[in-house]
Amino acid sequence: MGAKRNWLIWLAVVPVLAWTAVRMLGLDSGFPLVALMAFTPYVAIAAFLVFGLAAALENWAAAAACALATFCLALAVLPRAIGDGTVSASGRETIGALSVNAHFGTVDPEALVALVARLEPDVLSVQELSPKLAAALEREGIGRLLPHSALAVAEEAAGTGIYSTLPLTRMPAGPHLFFRMPRARAALPGGGTLRIVAVHPLTPGRTGIGAWEAALSSLPTTGDGAPWILVGDFNATLDHAQLRDVVNRGYRDAGAVAGEGLKPTWPAGRWDDRSPPITIDHVLLDRRLDVVEYSVESLPETDHHPIYARLALP
Repeated sequence: MGAKRNWLIWLAVVPVLAWTAVRMLGLDSGFPLVALMAFTPYVAIAAFLVFGLAAALENWAAAAACALATFCLALAVLPRAIGDGTVSASGRETIGALSVNAHFGTVDPEALVALVARLEPDVLSVQELSPKLAAALEREGIGRLLPHSALAVAEEAAGTGIYSTLPLTRMPAGPHLFFRMPRARAALPGGGTLRIVAVHPLTPGRTGIGAWEAALSSLPTTGDGAPWILVGDFNATLDHAQLRDVVNRGYRDAGAVAGEGLKPTWPAGRWDDRSPPITIDHVLLDRRLDVVEYSVESLPETDHHPIYARLALP
């Protein structure tokens, strides 16, 4: 019976090895692999526990295989909790970027405006912006705090908006893939410009993966010209190959840079969602910018945590 228990450990080791291969080789494609890959940090913990169990059973082959998987997953996950280090804002022009998912437009508009007043961002990206919510935000005084805007308001909360203290010039948007993703060029106080995308691809569920992939693929590549920032609910974690592809086009994740990249952003608050918490909201900054600070906030009547990043300009 002991020998049987010894070899039964492979029933746990093999799935860990398969998951590790998919994550490290970027093989997540289609349903359910894309949806599952968001939970890689939890699998990294499970891999370590399975390694311990294999070692306790003295199945050294299984223990060695699981140790390798644990090492690979740790390399993929832990840098987000360590960070590359933030920088001092001393002597540099900075801008604050705030992302809020409005949960089908049901977020408390008064609380949202109060959050803006407290954090004083220069740029606000609001996802799931309905006409009713946009009107409510105006009544609550969003225009006094962020007088410029580039909004793509839509029914069924498919809208997305950029509000800003900086003068905005609307840019051509990417492809229309249910959720709007407006782009704008912001005029900076010290001269120069910053380009902004309010990001919100469709959730990569059983029927939405194609639109999700297309939306992420449509995001701009950095390079010559004004720097870019991408702010919003990406419906993706850094364990998705598709989001890493975006990052590799010249970006850094503000949360990961600050060592806060494993702080969950969804689900939040009172929402009864059975999903373990994951990090799907991001501020991606052009590599020419630096991170001064980053935080995960709270807001009533939404299932996402807002995220805030203050960035230092070149």
